Amino acid sequence: MAKRVNIGIIGFGNIGSAVASALRKNHAKIMEDSGVDLHIKKVCEVRKIRIPYPATRNPQQIINDPEISVVVETIGGVNPALKFILAALNKGKHVVTPNKEVIAKHMKQIMAAARKNRVQVMFEGAVGGGIPIIQPLRTELAGNQVSEIYGIVNGTTNYVLSKMTEEGIDLGPALKKAQAKGYAEPDPTSDIKGYDASYKAAILASVAFGLDIKWKDVYFEGITNITLEDIEYAREIGYVIKLLAVARRVNGKVDVRVHPTLVGKAHPLASVSENFNAIYVKGKPIGELMFYGPGAGGGPTASAILSDIIQAAKGGKFKALKLRRARMGKIQDISSRYYIRLQAPDRTGVLAGISKAFARKKVSIAAVVQKETVGNVATIVILLHKVSEKNLNAALKIVRRLPVVKKVCNVIRII
Repeated sequence: MAKRVNIGIIGFGNIGSAVASALRKNHAKIMEDSGVDLHIKKVCEVRKIRIPYPATRNPQQIINDPEISVVVETIGGVNPALKFILAALNKGKHVVTPNKEVIAKHMKQIMAAARKNRVQVMFEGAVGGGIPIIQPLRTELAGNQVSEIYGIVNGTTNYVLSKMTEEGIDLGPALKKAQAKGYAEPDPTSDIKGYDASYKAAILASVAFGLDIKWKDVYFEGITNITLEDIEYAREIGYVIKLLAVARRVNGKVDVRVHPTLVGKAHPLASVSENFNAIYVKGKPIGELMFYGPGAGGGPTASAILSDIIQAAKGGKFKALKLRRARMGKIQDISSRYYIRLQAPDRTGVLAGISKAFARKKVSIAAVVQKETVGNVATIVILLHKVSEKNLNAALKIVRRLPVVKKVCNVIRII
């Protein structure tokens, strides 16, 4: 006979309602495959909307209900989500959440509460939408030494960059298409400025390395400075632009960052389009793996949440992470190749002056391409050999002061 497990959902928006819908449609299959009979006993939602379950506006009615053993938090953000998560854990309930912000900012505190109360916190839906990545890192890949994890973790920005690349449109129109598809929120700030991806980068690094990654130490940039010019120039030299999250072990430290990146067309990440995500994992003895799937939308996230609910409902030994202290590297210490786009007067001596400025800080130029000239101002694209960020910034400081340079328009790392 299947084990009956009662669930409470706090927040019945796009994600919470998608979880309920998927559970209702797949209830019989879940019960047959897992041996657990999942029932939504109560939903908490402050808005006045139609809810086909017993409902309340008070989350304590779910948290304090002794018959509810799994609490699903889908309200997002930190306040009051953190308070509800900790209260549920302290009541001995398992918690399932796709809330990347609260997990990224308070993972150590949440995990400590889970360990203390011998319950589980599951957050598969916080990273990668429908891609299984958190549980594989914690279970199937637990015997590996993971050295690097990187990839596309934000479906909204990937969709926007894909539309810019495929349709030759600017960021604004591409973003409107994403909003019309439901891939971007009415206020897309968290996505396009890199916050969302930075939360996910912190979570991936914490899980992959077993370290307490402080979100405030994660360097991140968004895509707001990416123009159609950059997209087109990158294509001409054999690259596409993607927003990547990167986490690496380097010389005893951990390097965690998010930024736009030129990706060679031959790299598998270059062909990841629309709202899809793709995450690379490098480790020993496994080598390299890539996890790929839809990264935005209620359906994919609901799939991840249901998987977590089933695992929590089945019980077993608690698996709350115990995170060690992390030594974080700084962005200025990383080394990379770079793409630089700048504007300068179309006259002799310009390139010589720029090259001399780079040489002063030991920055080596790999290639220079002069693009179209508007009036007497030319656009110049420069590709650099691998160099430290510290040296590059020192060189750019000199370049920006040169009378032959009108403007440094963009600087993008190359994978």
